[in-house]
Amino acid sequence: MIISHLNPDGDTLGSMCGLYSAIKDNFKKKPDMLMLSKLPAIYEFLPYVKEAKHISEFDKSREYDLVINVDVASYDRMCDAAVFFEKAAHTANLDHHKTNDGYAEINFVEPEASSTGEVLYRIMKNAGWKISTDTAVCLYTAILTDTGSFRFDNTTPRALNFASELVALGVKPSQIYKYCYENNSKELVLFQAHCVGKAVFEDDNRIVYTIVYKKDMEKFGAGEDCTEGLTEKLRAISTTEAAFVVKELGANLSKVSMRSKNIDVAEICSVFGGGGHRLAAGCVIKSNPQDAVKKLLAEIRKQKA
Repeated sequence: MIISHLNPDGDTLGSMCGLYSAIKDNFKKKPDMLMLSKLPAIYEFLPYVKEAKHISEFDKSREYDLVINVDVASYDRMCDAAVFFEKAAHTANLDHHKTNDGYAEINFVEPEASSTGEVLYRIMKNAGWKISTDTAVCLYTAILTDTGSFRFDNTTPRALNFASELVALGVKPSQIYKYCYENNSKELVLFQAHCVGKAVFEDDNRIVYTIVYKKDMEKFGAGEDCTEGLTEKLRAISTTEAAFVVKELGANLSKVSMRSKNIDVAEICSVFGGGGHRLAAGCVIKSNPQDAVKKLLAEIRKQKA
């Protein structure tokens, strides 16, 4: 079984499908692929992603020889899928988050890598595996999306070299870019415009945030992936040093996505049991959105002091 993380992005999905494709091509086996959340529409183009199933479709009593987590930064990010991990004969953890504590039997965790897709490609190359165009498309998507289309600080020479090699294997960069960045629904664009329009600026415009309420999601018909890229829009404002989006999950539960230009947001999110990268991280806070904002502002100001 291959497990992707909650609220999947291009890295976890690209890595999951890329590993599935490579195992199928090299060993003639078809692993199960598990998703904890609904598949975001923009990633429906990924080879084999339709083979993945939601956790609700799995028999919880089944025991696997090997369970592989891809881009799952911490044990609790498996949520209900932990039952399969705990019963598996062997476990593996493929990731690139510096907050990953190596919770599996076998751990390939490279904090210097741009993405889990990059980690996986290096493993495949070193193992001498055949890498098909389908596999290349998946891994390229993982690297592309986690580097923000090669714009973020994690865009290293190795990431660019690997991307170049994947293009040589048949990936069409312009096509993947259109799928990932020019394929949003009208509802998503209008909803995000609404969220940006009600953003709140603090500390001489150095901190900016917006709250995503369930009622607004329902009003605009926005899906669960409605916050994808929203935090980056707030960080892109010239005065912004730290930006975050608080999404209402329940009466006293809020999901947080944080981005910054110079503040270690992974450290801030770790206070609430989350984590990620220095300039991009997330967490879940057991508070309503307004209280979650107060807690986050206090932690940001504490680090800036």
